[in-house]
Amino acid sequence: MSGILDSVNQRTQLVGQNRLELLLFRLNGRQRFGINVFKVREVLQCPPLTAIPKLNALVRGVAHIRGQAISVIDLSMATGGKPIQDLSSAFIIIAEYNRSVQGFLVGAVERIVNTNWDNIMPPPKGSGRASYLTAVTEVEKELVEILDVEKILNDISPLNSDVSEEVAKGLSSEGHEDKIIFVADDSAVARGQVVKALSSLGLEIEVAKNGAEALKRLRELAEETGNVTDKVGVLVSDIEMPEMDGYTLTAEVKNAPELQKLNVILHTSLSGVFNQAMVQKVGADDFIAKFHPDELATAVQKWLTAPVK
Repeated sequence: MSGILDSVNQRTQLVGQNRLELLLFRLNGRQRFGINVFKVREVLQCPPLTAIPKLNALVRGVAHIRGQAISVIDLSMATGGKPIQDLSSAFIIIAEYNRSVQGFLVGAVERIVNTNWDNIMPPPKGSGRASYLTAVTEVEKELVEILDVEKILNDISPLNSDVSEEVAKGLSSEGHEDKIIFVADDSAVARGQVVKALSSLGLEIEVAKNGAEALKRLRELAEETGNVTDKVGVLVSDIEMPEMDGYTLTAEVKNAPELQKLNVILHTSLSGVFNQAMVQKVGADDFIAKFHPDELATAVQKWLTAPVK
């Protein structure tokens, strides 16, 4: 038990400091890629894969790991590259996204590096894999590409972004029609999903592509009105974002007198035992795992109509 608590304490020390750990890997060539360690359950040598008829072409098969059948997606194919050929030397990264466990087939796994979110930048325009990138960074003078896994998963199995008819009937923004909902997320796919789900509330929705952009805009709105809650009803923020992550954004909001009354919902594909400790540390009002439109819309209505603190 003490070991678990020590691990929680070590991880939560990073919260609000805009830090992260990246697992570096390669696909077919020399290009390095990165994935947030918080999303990784384990990494293992590729086991025998079971072919199943009618699987998506990007799914190389199913791996049976510790009693669980896990679909294995070829990340090279998913980003427009050639299939990873030698499965005997390949690896699988087992990760959890959007409440489901996925296996990602990669050519090689390197190591974990510590870095800062302010070193993580939006992808350069015109880059070959631009539509599949959510960010880039530099490690040892080499470019590391961070893939938009939510886009890849949505391409394979699109998520339903519609709020159910039953929940939609109970949604109301009465008395708050002059407020906007502010959404911060670096994934274009995720932003679209969130906006579609929250449109059922009938309010204006403003979006930002990362925490730094969101914080700048929220400060502008606060300066215009004197208090940001005069204009913004709720902030819905992803956690993993280039330049400034959602934890740091939340901490900045809660520490600024003109912003601190704003209710913040962290909405993320990150999962794991550390999240609740992190959410409490930065002062977020709610935490919702992606992506369930009914839960998100209901939570936004709850915090939209909650008394201002």
